[in-house]
Amino acid sequence: MRIILTADETLTTTYRDLPLADFLGCAPPQRIPPILYRFIDTQVPHKNGRLTFAPYSLRKIEAALLKSYKDVVVAHPQHIEKFIKEDTRIVAVTAMDPLGLGPVTMIFTEGGKLPSYTRIKFTSLIKKINEYRRVKGLDFKIVVGGPGAWQLEVKKDEMEKLGIDHLIIGETEHQIIKIFREIEDGCAHKIIHVKGWPSTDEIPTILNPSYKGMIEVMRGCGRGCKFCDPNIRKARFYPMEKIIEEVEVNSRAGQSSAWLHSEDIFNYMIENKKHYRPNEDAVIRLFEEVLKRVDYANPTHGNVSGALAAPRILEKVAELNDANIHRWVGIQVGLETASPTLIEKIGNNKVKPFDANEWPWVLLNGTYAFNKYFWFPAYTSIVGLPGETEEDEIDTARLIITMREKLRKELGEKAHFIVVPLAFVPMGLLKEEEFFDVDGQLTPGRLLHIYHAWRQILWEFEHGFKIVKPGIVSFLFSPLIKLGLKFLLRSIEKWAARNGVNVKKPLEPMDIKLERF
Repeated sequence: MRIILTADETLTTTYRDLPLADFLGCAPPQRIPPILYRFIDTQVPHKNGRLTFAPYSLRKIEAALLKSYKDVVVAHPQHIEKFIKEDTRIVAVTAMDPLGLGPVTMIFTEGGKLPSYTRIKFTSLIKKINEYRRVKGLDFKIVVGGPGAWQLEVKKDEMEKLGIDHLIIGETEHQIIKIFREIEDGCAHKIIHVKGWPSTDEIPTILNPSYKGMIEVMRGCGRGCKFCDPNIRKARFYPMEKIIEEVEVNSRAGQSSAWLHSEDIFNYMIENKKHYRPNEDAVIRLFEEVLKRVDYANPTHGNVSGALAAPRILEKVAELNDANIHRWVGIQVGLETASPTLIEKIGNNKVKPFDANEWPWVLLNGTYAFNKYFWFPAYTSIVGLPGETEEDEIDTARLIITMREKLRKELGEKAHFIVVPLAFVPMGLLKEEEFFDVDGQLTPGRLLHIYHAWRQILWEFEHGFKIVKPGIVSFLFSPLIKLGLKFLLRSIEKWAARNGVNVKKPLEPMDIKLERF
């Protein structure tokens, strides 16, 4: 096969569809024993080595390449040797977290001191491909791209050690054929930075089904948050016809749900870019059309400000999905920090149409709006943001406590959210800053932030997921995950105590008004 596309095994596993299990690859074997990881790691099926359902990014590149190339295969990483022949010219690997430098991974691995499963699986795959090339005396090129490709540019020595021939950074659909031709001809740079972004017309429709029924509805964001790469890219919206085409590719393959990918679903087809008021009718119509073809559809990402500004979207999407106490709409949301001053410096547009000084109020009331209509927000916060103060970190811990207490009092068993703390990683307009050193830069405030975030996650596993995610798989595996979370919290408590910090000491909730609407 002339062109082979693949990904490492952390991108082709279902993790038994456990809640939050996609984060397991970010952990090291010292935290999740290999025997447990192997038991939870259930790989996507394949047909004679070809992935039946593939990561969405691979399906996009596959579709772009097939406009010019005939011999292209999307191979399961465990069976890639089956396709490597003498006529193979390129083996291309998409990467999400190849060296374990991602924000979640840096927290789990003590700032990269321990190897994550994402790193282990990626480097093992590259070494396997390289060894096969050496033993068979072949001369194809190993190419790496994808959202995590930047890590190999940061650590160029790792790229050399692994024997990676070319690294591609950026959106590629509009140039991938030209790039691959240059690689085949031997005239491509080792590190290729793709200039510009493809228009929606240049982004091809997938031809084969994607994992989890994922489809893109827009690309880029446009809010311009300094800490985030996608946010500084121009927003481009897919027309409805293109979206429906991809939904139908997946539904024909037997997928009954759709995962609508965007950086912010509430920005879809937005017209008011000064105040970022959602285009409510466009977002609702998007879900109406998708849900004529599948049984369930949820977004990947969204902004709490957009949700609070347009609760009609939450209500209507919940209604279309038949959402209830046992069937929720999940969404990943950036909490980042509780500090109005800091959010104004690094992401002022993130708060719009509200003001930066309202940020804690937006987060509390936005979560209330989510929960009222059976939306489950999985928040991420950032530890070690440039310019943060100790008070900022303590306030983030206090905000988590405030949200937990006020929402449970008001909504009872409908009150659900988690906060996953991420280590600051220099990206976007802050790429010249230093990585947050988890081992060397933990302060009392940062410890409180991390501790109370993980306490909320533990609470959800003990009380929440049996309501919002009932089922035999969750019932069997939740005790194992709870045990791991309790071990993590005890480790934080012990580490903090050795450094004179009592993380269990009660913190005063923030004085924020919960609106009822």
